[in-house]
Amino acid sequence: MTTSVPAPPFVPGAALRSPEGLGRATAALLGVTVAADLFAVYADMLEMNVGADLANGATGSAVLDRADHADTLYGIAGVAQGLALIATAVVYLCWLWRVRVNAEVFDQSAHRMRRGWTIGGWFCPVVNLWFPRRIVVDAWDASAPWGARVRHAPVNAWWTVWIVGLFVGRLAYTRYEHAGTGSELRGAAGLMLFSDALDAVAAILAVLVVVHLTRMQRHKALAGPLPSPAVG
Repeated sequence: MTTSVPAPPFVPGAALRSPEGLGRATAALLGVTVAADLFAVYADMLEMNVGADLANGATGSAVLDRADHADTLYGIAGVAQGLALIATAVVYLCWLWRVRVNAEVFDQSAHRMRRGWTIGGWFCPVVNLWFPRRIVVDAWDASAPWGARVRHAPVNAWWTVWIVGLFVGRLAYTRYEHAGTGSELRGAAGLMLFSDALDAVAAILAVLVVVHLTRMQRHKALAGPLPSPAVG
């Protein structure tokens, strides 16, 4: 005679909610963020060119007009990036909360952080350097197919580029604010260009993470709880 041994089920009484709509919206807004970053890269290139001309001793109304044009585009790019970041952050956090709640239904024991850190971890100084990644990794593990070997490469790549971009961006902003010569402006703009390029790459990697995690949750929800093994 065989008897059923209880297997890890979904959390009893808990309801899953589809993250697909929020996932699509998040991916679309991340695409807008990429576009804003690429526009900022173009503005950075103009600033670099003006800085190079000034460092080489260029004078006159022509170079001043180009400097004004570059500064204007630089300001517009900054506003565009800020608006894109705010819109994306709001929708992304809604999506992340949804997938975290679903992940708790799949496997409540897989999470090292309390649910509140899903949002709070992004805003608390110092811990925001690793708490958000941990939240995503735990949701990733809980959402993986039953018995599958879990790889964190997409999450690690996204988070590494994001963190490096943050530090480079702060350094670039400081250098830009204190640039007093053409060569200093050129160096600051070059560093800012690198930072904006990193932001674009991080956003692209974030799209991959969002799409893949959303897809994993859909497939796991359709698969249902892990079947109970039978023993003799």
